Amino acid sequence: MTEPLPTARQSQRFLLLYALAWAGGSVAYVPFLTILLPVRVSLLAGDAAGVSWLAYIAFAGAIAASAAFIGFGYLSDITRRRKEWVWLGLVLSCGLLALFREAETLPALIAIIIAWQLALNMMLAPLAAWAGDCVADAQMGSLGGLLAFAPGLGALAGAFVTLPGLASADTRLVLVGALVICCVVPVLLVTPPTKVSEPAVANEAARASSLGSPALAAEGRGAMRRMWFARLAVQIAEAALFSYLYFWFRSIDPEMGDNRTARVFSVVLILSAPIALWAGRWADRTSRPFTPLVACAFVSAAGLIGMALAPTLPVAIATYAVFGFATSIFLALHSGQTLRVLPRSDRRGRDLGLFNLTNTVPSLIMPWFTLALVPQFGFAALFLLFSALSLGAGLLLRPYARQF
Repeated sequence: MTEPLPTARQSQRFLLLYALAWAGGSVAYVPFLTILLPVRVSLLAGDAAGVSWLAYIAFAGAIAASAAFIGFGYLSDITRRRKEWVWLGLVLSCGLLALFREAETLPALIAIIIAWQLALNMMLAPLAAWAGDCVADAQMGSLGGLLAFAPGLGALAGAFVTLPGLASADTRLVLVGALVICCVVPVLLVTPPTKVSEPAVANEAARASSLGSPALAAEGRGAMRRMWFARLAVQIAEAALFSYLYFWFRSIDPEMGDNRTARVFSVVLILSAPIALWAGRWADRTSRPFTPLVACAFVSAAGLIGMALAPTLPVAIATYAVFGFATSIFLALHSGQTLRVLPRSDRRGRDLGLFNLTNTVPSLIMPWFTLALVPQFGFAALFLLFSALSLGAGLLLRPYARQF
């Protein structure tokens, strides 16, 4: 007979340190991919050609990240060594940041991006699976709420390293690496957390037992598929703004600089985090993990419509804030609830890698949407398309909002 899912709860100290480590992942890539890389590309290729350069770089990086997250997650399953892989990925990814200053051509940038993505996901994949090993289902909403602080801290790091006069372009990369180390190392040095994970079995059977019938277990599998496609839809929009926010703001007002863009990005993500934490705890208390996701998807769609129609920079910033609040809350809570629906505990790293495709596949799709629509119709057409996708995400999850 299969044992039921565990009800033990992880310590708050571990949850906080884990959230800080996850924030270290955001500090690693948010300042670099949203500000430092676009600025360097703009210097090398100019604003016009820079959009195309970023499309090719994003495409290559997404392929590397997709393969690395699945591969290193699976290796951490097989070896049962999460922390060792995190240590190795941390050292390699921070070391590779220093090499970007040597790249002055598109092929060189692509080569270093691929190597850096491999190393970064060597750290992130085992780290993601580690949460599933140690955090009970009843805490997934709270964990997701804490993870909402990660993008904000990443954006804040971007605003910090781009402060005028603080550091040169090359030194900014060194600062980013140092900040990542400060975030990730503490959770790796603490006493190992309490193990609350279920036995390494195909726990879908356990879920069927705990839910009361195979029909309800099948309902859970349907929820997993809907979770995958809903995140994919929202991430396509988020990936576009992640890469092209700087260029979009400059298309409305050429005076919009890199530091101001970073500050807007930071404020939106930081202010959304407390709301996400409240929503996650509410979802845990009421046992309705899908309801906040549905609401955020619909609000995100509304924000994108506002962005498409924005005539001035203040309106653009305001409507982006609506989109940014809703999307960051959706993605944070989704990350926590994803651990609830994975079918096997002994292949958690691999399965999270498959879910991570919803983070990386958009970077394969989004550049071609951008290249097809922006030159001819501007960013407005792109945002209207993304609004339809966000609306679709909400509709996908709506049937489950009151069932789980």
